Amino acid sequence: RAERAAREIRAELGERAEAEGGGELVVRELDLASLRSVRAFCHRILQEESRLDVLINNAGIFQCPYMKTEDGFEMQFGVNHLGHFLLTNLLLGLIKNSAPSRIVVVSSKLYKYGEINFEDLNSEISYNKSFCYSRSKLANILFARELARRLEGTGVTVNSLHPGIVRTNLGRYVNIPLLAKPLFNLVSWAFFKTPLEGAQTSIYLASSPDVEGVSGKYFGDCKEEELLPKAMDDLVARKLWDISEVMVGLLK
Repeated sequence: RAERAAREIRAELGERAEAEGGGELVVRELDLASLRSVRAFCHRILQEESRLDVLINNAGIFQCPYMKTEDGFEMQFGVNHLGHFLLTNLLLGLIKNSAPSRIVVVSSKLYKYGEINFEDLNSEISYNKSFCYSRSKLANILFARELARRLEGTGVTVNSLHPGIVRTNLGRYVNIPLLAKPLFNLVSWAFFKTPLEGAQTSIYLASSPDVEGVSGKYFGDCKEEELLPKAMDDLVARKLWDISEVMVGLLK
């Protein structure tokens, strides 16, 4: 799918990109459900790239049945939070050397229904697919907040966002009764955002001069939004950071 998207972009830009001395579009394999894959990806990027101006942490998995990653983490927490946590930390030196630079973390409004339960982060005591998704999205915001604090004065900004409800295959694990599917399809076409519309806030935070120097904030529809107190709890954010470092092997 990535190669197909790359071909479409190259065809769309075509001669214009060459005439303007445009850059190179490359596809690199990365599996956020595998810390081994994350490390291999980052190793290659650090070998091949001299700059990293923008990192957008966008990938995710939504309300899947109970599964574990290659490293034994609950899938949603492992992919949505821990995979991005390791990825960002391994690339952080290059990002800082490229300052002014930006990190964008895609979360979800559903963070509101999540709680960080340090006694069962891996959902081995109990598992609820909706709650675990919300927890992973709350973790995204807390991660972005703590990272922004740590990067103060470096020229690197970190912001999180919710994209809204977007028509993608993110909901592939959601079971919709056969009889209800025509109605659901109608509703999704009428009210859900297209992928291009859903990407606008990420693009805004990655490139707009309006948010130059803005860090540690949360956005929706290209505007700053208020967070619930639990998403601004700096003590929880620091504890989550410390535990995540151990879980992904950055600290022994």
